[in-house]
Amino acid sequence: MDSHDGLPPAERRLAIVTISICVAMAVLDGSIANIALPTIAAELHASPASSIWVVNAFQVAIMVSLLPMSALGDSHGYRRVFTAGLALFTAASLGCALSGSLTQLVVMRVFQGFGAAGIMSVNSAIIRYIYPRAQLGRGIGFNTLVVAISSATGPSIAAAVLSVASWPWLFAVNVPLGAIALSLIRHLPHTPMSGRPFDLRSAVLNAVTLALLIGGVEGFAQGESRTLALAQLALFAVVGTYYLRTQIRMTHPMLPVDLFRIPTFSLSFATSISCYAAQTLAFVSLPFLFQEGSGMSQIETGLLITPWPLAVVFMAPISGRLADRFSAGLLGGIGLAGLTAGLLLIAILPFHTAGWNLAWRMALCGAGFGLFQTPNNRLLISSAPRERSGAGSGMLASARLLGQTTGAAMVSTVFGITATNGGSVGQGAILALIVAAGFSAVAAVASSLQLLRAA
Repeated sequence: MDSHDGLPPAERRLAIVTISICVAMAVLDGSIANIALPTIAAELHASPASSIWVVNAFQVAIMVSLLPMSALGDSHGYRRVFTAGLALFTAASLGCALSGSLTQLVVMRVFQGFGAAGIMSVNSAIIRYIYPRAQLGRGIGFNTLVVAISSATGPSIAAAVLSVASWPWLFAVNVPLGAIALSLIRHLPHTPMSGRPFDLRSAVLNAVTLALLIGGVEGFAQGESRTLALAQLALFAVVGTYYLRTQIRMTHPMLPVDLFRIPTFSLSFATSISCYAAQTLAFVSLPFLFQEGSGMSQIETGLLITPWPLAVVFMAPISGRLADRFSAGLLGGIGLAGLTAGLLLIAILPFHTAGWNLAWRMALCGAGFGLFQTPNNRLLISSAPRERSGAGSGMLASARLLGQTTGAAMVSTVFGITATNGGSVGQGAILALIVAAGFSAVAAVASSLQLLRAA
């Protein structure tokens, strides 16, 4: 069968299982180490502050390498990049498990991040060749389901592993899973290759630009030297402007400015960033609201947050099927309206309220997010030309990470403003939820604009 029409059903199932194993590992490792940081710091004789680099190194490595990896996929084949990323991720996971110092662990986490970027940068592009166009929404929906489950269960899986084993096993478990996935790689479709040479100069400029942006934003968010943070943002503006100008003049740029000339792609990308910013604002601030504002325990907090990811898990496959039949603008507008309403309904609650009264509001947020995500992802991927699927896939992953980074920085900013004005932590959390609702409302408007374009 022509790869443009997807794989036969039996091969399709094996291919999507392979993709799912790899994506689950890459997403899980973004948060699975968080819960073990105090133990890692103690055993490796490192300070708590320096141990944060176990998390940051992984995230930064992904961010700076996503677009170069997607460019490699366009030129040398998505399956090749995916396979190389999986192999590197698996080997680096073993290196993390065997690390005897914080420096070794951080270096291995950098390599693990590069491997995860190889997986995440092209997985959506490969799905485009696994499923027929008429069923692409189902494939994207299943991928969304895997990401949602992995994100939701990360802390629980980490806690379960640490209850029976030491922290190196958090990384060692990836080795057999990676080996299984590598044995299944043959079921992934072969994809076209443009054969264009890799643009090393653009890759370096991309890495420097994003590193300066992340460093500046994180500096403000974590209360570091404002002078240093401002200097990084100023350098980002200079280097970023030069980088953008070089990309505009290229026929096949690494930063896909050519795709941003497609209004549908631009709207979908902006909507995704705003929605993920809203979700991160909520996820980071809600524990403070529940524990500091309402006096709940950590267990109660975990239980009350659970309805959100569960609703996403329930809605993702449904929205995937709907995305193949209805407008992404319509589905996304309805979903984001639900997310906005849910956030505002939580924000107006008194500090001490019944658990069920919070739970249904959390479920409304999750259902709204789940209804939006798959149709928007499908639209973003399908709006890119087939030969630029790698660039589209890379920007899809970049939108999620940029939104999460923006949301986390906004939480710190809101909490800082609240504390400066004498407000409590609970009041800061409520303000953060209102800001999250604002991001979600902007995303709802942007998504609805797709309807005007289709009219």
